[in-house]
Amino acid sequence: MSFLICALIGYALGCLPFAVIVSRVMGLQDPRQYGSGNPGATNVLRSGNKRAALFTLAGDALKGVTAVIVVRYFAGAIGLNAAEPDTGALLAGFAAFVGHVFPITLGFKGGKGVATAAGVLLSATPVVGLIVLSVWLGVAILTRYSSLAAICAALAAPIAGGWLLANVQAVALLATMSALLIWRHKDNIRRLLAGAESRIGQKKKT
Repeated sequence: MSFLICALIGYALGCLPFAVIVSRVMGLQDPRQYGSGNPGATNVLRSGNKRAALFTLAGDALKGVTAVIVVRYFAGAIGLNAAEPDTGALLAGFAAFVGHVFPITLGFKGGKGVATAAGVLLSATPVVGLIVLSVWLGVAILTRYSSLAAICAALAAPIAGGWLLANVQAVALLATMSALLIWRHKDNIRRLLAGAESRIGQKKKT
């Protein structure tokens, strides 16, 4: 039951659609109606409004961070024993990622989860998170393809987790999250192979 509570907390936080919320508050077009149609920071950036993209990125990352912190802080109240807070926190973070990708608030059609996954990793497993973030930054700077950077970072996560973490359950959660993230980028993979993928900072076509 305690792990179910962790998952529910994470999923509820993950369902907050910051791309849509920020765009609406700032008077911008719904990000689902232009570019890739993805309600995430990279697509919001195609509106040309960098502040909106930054707010979206921060909000999506904080969903994962908050899920992890809340479960760790309230571990006793949730019913986790002394050996379970780390696993429960990562489970909550994973559920936040799932909530972002499949949010009930958007008819289960959400974003790709890159920022939320980054927030989860940096707060739940900081060393793994820093390695994965370094991979993302390196690929993004070299290629200016956000999608390629995300795919490479997703591949790095379970490898780094398997190397540094002794918790088999944690590594399994990382591997599942990475697999989902790569699956959500299937259309991007097709566009990358066809040479038609948009680069970071490229505005929507008018």
